[in-house]
Amino acid sequence: MDLKDKHIIKGEIADYYLEDGILVSLSKNPRRTVDSIKKNVALVKEITNNKPIPLLIYLSNSPVPDKETREFSTTQLPIIYTAMAMVSKPGLSKFIMNILFSLKKPLIPMKSFTDDKKAKEWLKQYL
Repeated sequence: MDLKDKHIIKGEIADYYLEDGILVSLSKNPRRTVDSIKKNVALVKEITNNKPIPLLIYLSNSPVPDKETREFSTTQLPIIYTAMAMVSKPGLSKFIMNILFSLKKPLIPMKSFTDDKKAKEWLKQYL
């Protein structure tokens, strides 16, 4: 992943850049809180001009957020994203999906990948 020619927008829990209509998220690892998720949603809306777009997220090992934060973040996803592809080492995204969506299905299409090219291809259908 070559970032030197990308316009990186820095955030508290992730850094972002746009590529071919897809928002790419470079996840950071502080513990997520309702407040940090609210700030992140505002940042994403700023980047995307308030229009939901597909997200490609490179996951990092961050601490598991509390129940209130998990529930809040799942309600925010369809407001800012049309679909989400998670790229990580095998097992990590499945673990995160299980934590976030153990009780109910995600409100947007989501898929886990270990290959970011496959993730981008899958996301193109949600542009």
